[in-house]
Amino acid sequence: MSLDLFLLILLLVAGFYMAWNIGANDVSNAMGTSVGSGALTLKKAVIIAGILEFSGAFFLGSHVSQTVQKGLVNPDVFAQDPTILLYGMISALVATALWLQTASYFGWPVSTTHAIVGAILGFGVIVGGVHSVMWPEVARVASSWIISPVLSGIIAFALFTVVQKIILFAYYPVEASKKAIPVFTALLFLTFFLNFLTRGIGGLSVQIPPTLTVGLSFLIAAIAFIGSKLYVNSKRFTVETESPPPNLIQHVYSLNKALKHLQRVKLSTQGERREEVASILRSLRGVTDQVRNESGFYVKSNEFHVVEKMFSSLQILSAMYIAFAHGANDVANAIGPVAASLEILRSGYLHSTSQVPSWLLAMGGVGIVIGLATWGWRVMETIGKKITELTPTRGFCAEFGAATTILLASRLGLPISTTHCIVGAVLGVGIARGISALNMRTVREIVMSWVITIPSSAVVCIILFYIMRALF
Repeated sequence: MSLDLFLLILLLVAGFYMAWNIGANDVSNAMGTSVGSGALTLKKAVIIAGILEFSGAFFLGSHVSQTVQKGLVNPDVFAQDPTILLYGMISALVATALWLQTASYFGWPVSTTHAIVGAILGFGVIVGGVHSVMWPEVARVASSWIISPVLSGIIAFALFTVVQKIILFAYYPVEASKKAIPVFTALLFLTFFLNFLTRGIGGLSVQIPPTLTVGLSFLIAAIAFIGSKLYVNSKRFTVETESPPPNLIQHVYSLNKALKHLQRVKLSTQGERREEVASILRSLRGVTDQVRNESGFYVKSNEFHVVEKMFSSLQILSAMYIAFAHGANDVANAIGPVAASLEILRSGYLHSTSQVPSWLLAMGGVGIVIGLATWGWRVMETIGKKITELTPTRGFCAEFGAATTILLASRLGLPISTTHCIVGAVLGVGIARGISALNMRTVREIVMSWVITIPSSAVVCIILFYIMRALF
């Protein structure tokens, strides 16, 4: 076996191994909200994610791949000996995959993007020095890691706040849901197709004119609105038990707002006044708990169970949305380094641009799906159950916020962290219910795993890089 053939096999195996681990960790983040809320079983989540992840990877994945493969380290460093870049990319893939597999085993939802970017920067600094790194591009990518959880959290927070006000705190929640769900459905379809069609179908090199894109998106959204309205109106949603009095539900809403305002007052005061406010706050919490129990606000009447059941269908749509968005963005982490390395093996030179082949996008999509089906349940439990309690209404808001952020970043060519988006959106939904609704211990563990990811993958990549250079 020739060296080139051996390196080709090693490269493809490393790329597939990386894609498998993306499915086991990152895709589990994406689908964990749906499984955690009960909207989807694990088996259905795997099937839906399999179809949509592959579609997102194949049709939109090539756009983000350009940033990962050539946007982080100056390619001139490898001009004299492109094989060095080949060794580095293989090392980066294996190092990232090993770290992801370790994290998935323990159920840690780490960032694949952090890991692959850290690994590429690791061997890039070793080969070309600090000056070889394209720091403006790295800063652009790094800023997206901060912006993405904040933006997805804001969107999810705002959407769930709206859901609370117009549905969960309404006099007749089921009737309010019948009016709101078609609007949310249309909004979901409009956002999805505006993102998808504006960017074009990357895997097939098809571009659609902007005017036609906007027209088609609104047409599809209108059809989705009509279809959803006909569906909810045709279904009989019976309430078997009497709902709590509407005035008690309104009281809970008002008391929750009072608690938040008093909490802010307490944080901004000092001394005796702070203690007085704290005493009032404790008394108000006692009253709030009593009213909550009387209203059945958290134990939920049958009417609220019906609302959550109605939102299950909507959350399945949002799960499909986020699976497609994730496939479009995160397949780059697996196939970006592979595409750059294949170009070197094929020509022996490092080219400034290269076309990502469709079969490579397909390979990445298949690897992601298999990873989700085999090890995905480990991380799903953390995202779906350990951060905050999720229901279909909360899960829909979290998924919509995360998916919108992911697709927007994919259009801009930013390899953002899906993990950050999902966690940020789940936190946003949790904060809308109050800080006490969050499991801060789990949140701290997740943040620590993010901090550890970059140096861990960089160090492992450097070690593997030196081993490859010594062997070949």
